[in-house]
Amino acid sequence: MKIDLRSDTVTKPTKEMLEFMMQAQVGDDVYKEDLTVNKLEEKVAKMFGKETALFFPTGTMANQTAIKLHTNPGDQVICDKYAHIYNYEGGGASFNSGVSCKLLDGNRGMFTAKQVEEAINPPDFYHSPLTTLVEIENTTNKGGGACWDFDEILKIKSICTTNNLGFHLDGARLWNALIAKQETALQYGQAFDTISVCLSKGLGCPIGSVLVGDTKFMQNAIRIRKILGGGMRQVGYLAAAGIYALDNHLNRLEDDHKKAKYLGEILNESNCVKTVEKVETNIVIFELFDKASEHFMKSLSYNDIQIINMGNNKLRMVTHLEVNENQIDKVAKVIKSL
Repeated sequence: MKIDLRSDTVTKPTKEMLEFMMQAQVGDDVYKEDLTVNKLEEKVAKMFGKETALFFPTGTMANQTAIKLHTNPGDQVICDKYAHIYNYEGGGASFNSGVSCKLLDGNRGMFTAKQVEEAINPPDFYHSPLTTLVEIENTTNKGGGACWDFDEILKIKSICTTNNLGFHLDGARLWNALIAKQETALQYGQAFDTISVCLSKGLGCPIGSVLVGDTKFMQNAIRIRKILGGGMRQVGYLAAAGIYALDNHLNRLEDDHKKAKYLGEILNESNCVKTVEKVETNIVIFELFDKASEHFMKSLSYNDIQIINMGNNKLRMVTHLEVNENQIDKVAKVIKSL
């Protein structure tokens, strides 16, 4: 049996989630008549203390909608060089919104308020793009599941307010940060203008993300979702999975974090491993010595263990609800044997 540590997106709905999905009351969501979608949107909006929420098929579409809500063509978005919106959304920011990204050299995908302040283009200097949005990602995917310092987020928020900039959070794995740091969704709702959260990462849903914000930012969100091809019909069956996950799968994320930290400890003891990023949540990123790379990957493959190769001898493991303790022990045993 394969042990799939490539991502927390590979999970399938649990039996209990499937049963809950099949009981959903559905309607035509394009007409806002799907009662289950409406219930999910109300639930997530309330969690973050926001006025409005909108269900999306993907996190990328939610992020792309947020960028378009905050910007006009020719504008510039400040984000980290590791940002998902820059690296892993197919160039959508430039294609869909006509904006450029000013990339900050942060630490594991996280930058400082001072860096933001220094990166803002003077609004009266028409030779440079107009800075209109700051975007951060929590947890940071390419940064190894790292969690932001909330005090730094508040400092960035203050700079955004002073300079009339939008502030968007790509919270694809925000649930992990909330559990790891014992923070609340309400805290984040007060700090950001818009937030996207993913239901299919960590929480075990088959699909779905939600974008939340206050009405002044979200009034055109459904129009942009339509333009991007996101008009959905009887989608309540999928929204029901999100409701079930939020009620039943949030606290169990702590188990994923414990397993990831254990794997990090095992990797730190291996002679094949050069470095291991600090493990805070469910992502483990590590670098192998050049000579060990091929042997390491072959050994994992031989033992039916799947992980992600990020290039340049960097590898990634992600724990999730379908990886049990026995499987983690097997992975540890294989690593120890190398």
